[in-house]
Amino acid sequence: MFTYEEKNYDCSFELALSMFGRKWNSLLLYHLSSGTKRYSELKRLTQGITQKMLTQTLRDLEKFQLVHREVYPVIPPKVEYSLTEYGKEILPILEKIQAFGEVMYARYDKEGLIQTKD
Repeated sequence: MFTYEEKNYDCSFELALSMFGRKWNSLLLYHLSSGTKRYSELKRLTQGITQKMLTQTLRDLEKFQLVHREVYPVIPPKVEYSLTEYGKEILPILEKIQAFGEVMYARYDKEGLIQTKD
């Protein structure tokens, strides 16, 4: 067992899952994989996330050193988020998850299990 940021982990896999295994963490990392984004862009891209959850998730990703927050001294304040070098190391994993999702989507769609909203 070891401790990181005041949380106990039984193994390194558990630490990794806490970094990108949560729904919003992974989605935000995915959206940031295409480049730097402002808070409002991330909010728009991540349907269903509340403002509080978005702020909390971005703070968690910063704490894990996966996301960099850049604040520009202008009025109104401008804040941009981007992946750090550590964050970029996760991209191949997220790409594999996306590819798996595409295969499963195609399979489920072929079997008539996918319902689309009109």
